[in-house]
Amino acid sequence: MPAPAISILVPAYGEAGTIEQVLRRAVALGLDCEIIVVDDGSHDTTAAVVQRLADELPQVRLIRHERNRGKGAAVRTAIDASQGDIVLVQDADLEYDPRDIPRLIEPLQSGVADVVYGTRLRGGEPQRAHLFWHYVGNRLLSLLTNVLYNTTISDMEVGYKAFRGDLVRSIHLVSDDFRFEPEITAKILRLPDIRLYEVPISYYGRTFAEGKKITWRDGFLALGALLRFRFSS
Repeated sequence: MPAPAISILVPAYGEAGTIEQVLRRAVALGLDCEIIVVDDGSHDTTAAVVQRLADELPQVRLIRHERNRGKGAAVRTAIDASQGDIVLVQDADLEYDPRDIPRLIEPLQSGVADVVYGTRLRGGEPQRAHLFWHYVGNRLLSLLTNVLYNTTISDMEVGYKAFRGDLVRSIHLVSDDFRFEPEITAKILRLPDIRLYEVPISYYGRTFAEGKKITWRDGFLALGALLRFRFSS
């Protein structure tokens, strides 16, 4: 079978309530794609929901981690399993709407970009009001990224990122947790002549009561990761 044009990678941990909507919306786009869900040791019915959909939808494939290892580990597993010319990370919690995927991948399809980041901070797409300290942390981390790597990214921590498949599969990644975001950004920006674009996306953020997992501690870990990967060989 020929490789699909797009690999949609879905790291999932405890997202039984939303993952079916995510997968059905992605399939409804009608793209030539594979959807690789990595269940990261969920204790709810996430894996069972995905397996039921995989039996129904040929695009969907389930990979399971026996224990919870973190978002970065789940994304790395999915990258290794991917075959697409374009690789895109789609969270399982509906904070990011799969209907934005065509907008995100268009610069890659047209050949002008190697990497595309969604941004919640530019453009006029629908935005749920951010948690204030998350907003401040995101802006500070993006500013530090721009200073360290001489770029103009507005939303480094965004979970919606797309890559040329051959490019992302060639990068050695080590982060198991949310440090995946600064690590992949650092290693992308250290490549010569990389073409990174941003496109505005909608954002339907959750509160902690609704299941949001990232905390202020992850912000400090991201800060350390930006410095580490900037100056390590």
